[in-house]
Amino acid sequence: MSDAPPIVFYYGTGRVAELADYPRAVLQPEFYPTPELHRLRAAGTDPLAYLSLSEDQGPPAPWQRAERNPDWGGAFVHVGHPGWREHVLGQARDAVDAGFAGLFLDTLNVELTFPEDLPALMELVAAIRALPGSGYVLANRGFGLLPELAGHVDGILFESFSARWTADGYAPWPPDVLEGHARVAEELPRYGVDLYALDYADSPGLADFARRRAALFGMQCVISDRALSLV
Repeated sequence: MSDAPPIVFYYGTGRVAELADYPRAVLQPEFYPTPELHRLRAAGTDPLAYLSLSEDQGPPAPWQRAERNPDWGGAFVHVGHPGWREHVLGQARDAVDAGFAGLFLDTLNVELTFPEDLPALMELVAAIRALPGSGYVLANRGFGLLPELAGHVDGILFESFSARWTADGYAPWPPDVLEGHARVAEELPRYGVDLYALDYADSPGLADFARRRAALFGMQCVISDRALSLV
């Protein structure tokens, strides 16, 4: 291993040799066949499979809501729908069977969109954790599920903690948002899980700002672009 950050988020294909420089790599599971996963694990890299728990990028299905994510186009779902639950658990089982060493749970912040789904979402997280071979489970945000969430995951990621992408490029959050994020971050160490920040930056100054700020709150910081295409 090199001096690379402890984890990388890469949503492209290939690049196995570069990914092997990291202890952990969050990947889109459909892009990585079992032989490549075995190569990564043999090199000492634990690949984590991306899972979306409240948004569906697939074709129309009975669990989808009419509303869509304005940034990525996926359909919001009724998290408690039995079909959705089995769909997600099936994806998790497939990832483990393919050779992934863990799972990355995304789209957990339904307290901002459909707060009535929080209990069903917590049940889904617990069911994923209970799967044989679930391995290292990392949650993206999910602050509306705390403290219960912390008992089912090994780490929490604070995506876009200090810096973000905008229509005009990359920039720090406004002061009021930074203050709000800081209040949340101050509480995270009490849960005893690994803590990471994922920030979006395209200049050394902005990247340094994000790294220094994450360190103040005990988080290890990863810098990437909007498409998560950097290795």
